[in-house]
Amino acid sequence: MDGNGRWARRRGRPATFGHRAGVRAIKPVLQACEDLGVHVLSIYAFSTENWARPRAEVRALMRLFHETMLREIDEMHRRGVRIVVSGRREDLSPRMRERIDEAMSRTEKNKNGVLNVCLNYGGRAEIVDAVRRVVRDGVAPGDVDEAAISARMYQAELPDPDLIIRTAGEHRVSNFLLWQGAYAEIVVTETLWPDFGPEDLKAALAEYSSRVRRFGARPEAEMATG
Repeated sequence: MDGNGRWARRRGRPATFGHRAGVRAIKPVLQACEDLGVHVLSIYAFSTENWARPRAEVRALMRLFHETMLREIDEMHRRGVRIVVSGRREDLSPRMRERIDEAMSRTEKNKNGVLNVCLNYGGRAEIVDAVRRVVRDGVAPGDVDEAAISARMYQAELPDPDLIIRTAGEHRVSNFLLWQGAYAEIVVTETLWPDFGPEDLKAALAEYSSRVRRFGARPEAEMATG
């Protein structure tokens, strides 16, 4: 969800103003996902690298996340949305961990969609943590394969993403779902996240639907001609 800071600066406001606008943008996008048949939405809320931001901004972000979970959980539950949180929770405050546990517990049986909030998340960190679980579980070296690692990711039951949308013109993966996103299509839009809405999502899905996904295989024409 890139572009919150730039969105705020263009309006002469602090970064926290942009982050609040970015949080407000989530709800209509989540509703559009439901309307368009997208069952799982993963949002990159706070990365393991974001701790290096100014301390005041980090504190404001954490307070915003806490307030949002407290305010929105009832509506998410009524809509039948299951909330899961991916990331290293041990680095978060006890109060934040409590809110996360409450949100996940209350919504765990919901079936209308999944909102995967990546909080204190890093793709490399997730892979490291999965490998640590492999070692902890005593898996023999010869039995370590992709399935063994996939089963130990943060949300192993979720499907791999089909599409990753980068807002604000960013063209890098930025340590997001590195394992799961190996074959995801990427759509880049110049739209800053606070301005991203249902029509932008529709445009991204339309571009995605026009592509041929090959998963590393050569096109049939190339295979036929050698």
